[in-house]
Amino acid sequence: MSTSPPSTPPSTPPTPSSDSSPPPFRDPARKLPERIGDLLDRLTLPEKLGLLHQHQAAVPRLGVASFRTGTEALHGVAWLGPATVFPQAIGLAASWNTELLQAVGSAIGDEVRAFHRRDPAQVGLNVWAPVVNPLRDPRWGRNEEGYSEDPWLTGLLAVAYGQGLTGTAPGPLKTAPTLKHFLAYNNETDRCTTSSNLPPRVLHDYELPAFRAPIAAGAAVAVMPSYNLVNGRPAHLSPLINDALRSWTEDDLLVVSDAGAPANLYELQRYYADGPTAYAAALCAGVDSFTQDDNDAGPSTRHLTAALDRGLLTQDDIDQAVRHALAVRFRLGEFDPPELDPYAALDDEVVGCPEHRQLAQEAARQSIVLLKHECHVLPLDPATTRRVAIVGPLADTLYEDWYSGTLPYRVTARDGLVERLGAEAVEFCEGVDRVELRVPGGCLSAGEDGVLGLGPSGGFDLFDWGGAAWTLRSVQTGSYVTVTDGGVLRADHPGPSTWEVNETFELCPAGETSAVLRHRNSGRFVTVQPDGSVTATAEDADSATAFAVVTLVDGAAVAAELAARADVAIVVAGNHPLVNGRETEDREALDLPAGQDRLVRAVHAANSRTVLVMSSSYPFSVEWADEHLPALLWSAHGGQEYGRALADVLFGDTDPSGRLPQTWYRSAADLPDLLDYDIVATDATYLYYRGRPLYPFGHGLSYTTFAYSDLRLCSTSVPADGVLQVSLTVTNTGSRAGREVVQLYTHQQRSRAKQPLRQLRDFRRVSLAAGESIQVHFELPAAELAFFDVTRNRRCVETARHSVLVGRFCTDTRLTAAFDVHGERIPPRAISGGPLAATAFDEYCAVTLTDTTPVRGDAVRSLEAGAWLLFEDVDLSAGPGRCVATVASEHARSATLELRLDDPLRGTLLGTIDVPPTGHRHTWTDQVATLAPADGVRALYVVFSSEEISLEKLTFLFH
Repeated sequence: MSTSPPSTPPSTPPTPSSDSSPPPFRDPARKLPERIGDLLDRLTLPEKLGLLHQHQAAVPRLGVASFRTGTEALHGVAWLGPATVFPQAIGLAASWNTELLQAVGSAIGDEVRAFHRRDPAQVGLNVWAPVVNPLRDPRWGRNEEGYSEDPWLTGLLAVAYGQGLTGTAPGPLKTAPTLKHFLAYNNETDRCTTSSNLPPRVLHDYELPAFRAPIAAGAAVAVMPSYNLVNGRPAHLSPLINDALRSWTEDDLLVVSDAGAPANLYELQRYYADGPTAYAAALCAGVDSFTQDDNDAGPSTRHLTAALDRGLLTQDDIDQAVRHALAVRFRLGEFDPPELDPYAALDDEVVGCPEHRQLAQEAARQSIVLLKHECHVLPLDPATTRRVAIVGPLADTLYEDWYSGTLPYRVTARDGLVERLGAEAVEFCEGVDRVELRVPGGCLSAGEDGVLGLGPSGGFDLFDWGGAAWTLRSVQTGSYVTVTDGGVLRADHPGPSTWEVNETFELCPAGETSAVLRHRNSGRFVTVQPDGSVTATAEDADSATAFAVVTLVDGAAVAAELAARADVAIVVAGNHPLVNGRETEDREALDLPAGQDRLVRAVHAANSRTVLVMSSSYPFSVEWADEHLPALLWSAHGGQEYGRALADVLFGDTDPSGRLPQTWYRSAADLPDLLDYDIVATDATYLYYRGRPLYPFGHGLSYTTFAYSDLRLCSTSVPADGVLQVSLTVTNTGSRAGREVVQLYTHQQRSRAKQPLRQLRDFRRVSLAAGESIQVHFELPAAELAFFDVTRNRRCVETARHSVLVGRFCTDTRLTAAFDVHGERIPPRAISGGPLAATAFDEYCAVTLTDTTPVRGDAVRSLEAGAWLLFEDVDLSAGPGRCVATVASEHARSATLELRLDDPLRGTLLGTIDVPPTGHRHTWTDQVATLAPADGVRALYVVFSSEEISLEKLTFLFH
C-alpha cells in the first residue's frame, strides 16, 4: 500500500534479542493484555494503520499473517461453496430451543474452521453473525435474518448461537461472532439516509437488551453498526458504542463497519465534509475496522493518515483501535504454538458431514409451526393416504437467500412425500400460469442461445412473488428471463440468485388482455425493436410494446384437477428470498401474492382436505386461508433437509413444536409507519399491540392437547432484589405424545409509565407422553421487571402489583396469579436538582429526536407548528422564577416556545421563550424567560410555534 509520511513519528520496533525464545506476544503463558501490548509496541505506525481495514495487511518481519474480518455465517457458511445449510435465522428462532441453536452454531463454527484451514488468507475466523435487531416490523426486508420481535428472546437465542460459534471448551475461540446491526435498524427503504427516532425508553427497554445479553455472556466479541442514522446521528458515530457496548464486557470488543458505511458518512449522509474527518470521527466513536473498497485498504489508510496529519487523530487513538483488532486475533489462538490448536483436526471432512446433515434435518423439524389444525386432516396416515397432490411454486424447489450457504443438495417438499409414499402416489404441479406474449408480428420467444426475439410460438411460466414482482421462465429453455447490461433479454438464467436481481418484471396493464413489461431493476420497459430484437430500454410505458397476454395453461385449474382426485392436497406457497422483501427492499403489504392466493382458493374448492404450507422469510396475511382451510403450517426457508423435515411433521413422526417468534398481523393497516421506531407510542409489537392478530406471538399448535393447572407462587410479595418461584402442572390430555412450549409472561398493573400489555419472561420446552403430567418450575428475579425511568435517566423496579400469565402463547392465558413487588416509588420531577432534558418527555406530538452535536447528545426537534412535549409530574412547589431554554433553530424567522400547564392549547401559560434563528441544528443558544407564579405538581407542556426548532434542555432558576 502507498501512504504519505505521517506527521506523527512511527513507533520504533524493539531491537531483536539474541535470545532464541519466542517474543512475549507469542507466549501463551503470559496474560492477554501483556501479549497484545508487546505486539503493539513492535508495530510501526504504517503497520498499525494496515490493521484497521477489513483486509488486515500482513507484517512479514514479525511473522504476522494477513487477516480478514467478515465470514458470513448466519445459518451456514456463506459464499464459499457447498456447506451445510440450516433453516434461516427466523426459522431457527421458531424452535424456541437454545440447545438447538448452540448445536447449530457449533456445527457452523466447525465448518468455518475447515474453510479457514483450506484458505486462511481469504476465510477469516471473525464471523458476521448473529443478527440481533428485534423484529419490530414484519415488512422489514431482512426479516429472515433476525430472531424475534421480543428483545429478551432475541438475546437468549443470540447467546446460544454465539456460544456455539465461539465454542465452550477452554482455550482459543472457535470463531469470533459479530453482532449485527447496531442500532435501531429495521428498514431497507433509504436505509443509509433515514434516521430512526428512538426515545430513551425504547432505546433502553427494547433495543439495547438484545445486544447486551450476548456481549455480557461473552457469546459475541464484536459488533457491526448499522447503515442508518439514529436520532439524526449516523449509527457508526454513536457514543453508545463506547459508552454502552464496551461497558458490558471486560474484554476488548472489536467494532467493524458495515460494507461501504465509512464513505456514507461524507457522501450519502453528508454528515462530514470529507473522508479524513469522517474516518477520524468514526474511529474516535469506537469503530476499529473499516469495511470499504472491498480488499483495497489504500483509500482507508490514506484517510486515516490524513486525519493524523491534520491533528484529528492521535497515536493513542490508533493504538486503541489496533488493540481491539489484535485482541480478537489473540483470542482465536493465532499467535499460539500450532500444537495448542484445539481445532487442527477440523478439515474438509467436517463440511456437510452426516452429523451436520442430521442436525439440519432436526433444526428444520423444530422450526415448523402448526398454525391451524382442524378436522383431523393431519397427521397423515401413510396406510390410508394413497394419493397426494402437492402443488405450488415452492413445492419442488428450495431457495437460497443472500446470506445462505450454497446448498450441497436439495430435499424438496415433493421429495419428502415421494420418499414416504412412492412416486406413483404423489402428483405434482407448480400451479402457475403458462402464457404467450403476443404482438402482431409473432410471439416473444427464446432462441437456441436464449436471446429473446419474435417467433411463431413461445411460452413462459409466470411466477407471482407479490409486490408486483414476477419472474418468467421460458418453456423453450427451461431458464428464467434476465436482462443484460445492454438491455438485451435472455432466457438463460437460473432465476434470482445474485445481489443485482435482473430477473423480475412488472406486468403493467395496457388494456383488458394486454400488458407492458417493466424491468424492475433498471426501471426500463420492454420493447420489440423494428428488427425483431427485444430489449428493456424504453424510458416509459408509452414507448413500450404492449403484449397480448394469452393464457395457454391455467395453473390453478390444473392444480385443482390434481387436488380433486387426491386424498389430500398440499399447497406449498411462500416467497422467493431475493424478491419482494430482502436486503435493500422492504415489503409494502403482508398479503400472500395474488397468484398464490388464487391457487390456494382453487385447490380448496376442489378438495376440502387442503393443507397450506408456507415457506417464507416473513409472516403473511392469510386470513381467508385461516378461515377456510383445515390446516396451515409455516416455516422459514428450511435448508437442505426441508422436505424430509416437513414429511416428518406431516406424517406425525415429529409433533409440531415450533412457535412464532413474531406476530402475524391481519393486514399492514395494523402496523405503524415503517420508519416509526417508537413501539411504545404506536402500540407496536406484541408488547403493546391492542388489536387481534391473526396469529399471536408465541403461537403454535400440537397434534395433541395440553391442560395447565396448579399454578403456585412461592409468595405473593417479593422485594426488588428478590426472586419469585413459580410452578405449575402441565398434562398431555390427548391420545399421542407431544411437545409443548410453556410460556411465562408478566404484566405490571399500575405504573407511572405506560407498561407492556404482557412481556415474555421465560419458557420451558416439555415433551409428554399421552396422559403424562409434569411440574414446570420458573424463577423470576424481580430485578428483571425493571424499566427505564425517563424522569431520573435510569432503570428502576417500581413498587407495584404484577400479574403472572402462563399459557401457550402471549394471548392464551391458561393460568394467572398476582404478586406485589416492593421496589421504589418514582417521585415527582425535581427540576431544582438540574436541567430537564428535552428527551425525558412522557408523551409528544409532531416532534422527532435529533443530535445535539456530531459527537454526543440528543435533543428534540419540532416537525410542525403546534408540536408539543409533555412532562408529567413536574414539581413546581419551589416556585421557579425563570427558565433557560437551550435551543437551536433552522427556521428563517424568530419563533417561540410556550410553557403551558396541564393542556397544550388552553393550559395556563407559564412563560414564553423567544427562539432566534441560529442557522444550524448544532448551533445552540440559551434563551431566558420569566415565569408566571405556579406551584404544586403539574403536567408541563412545551409547545413549539413552528417547525425546525430544536430543544436540548430546560433549566429552571429560582427566586
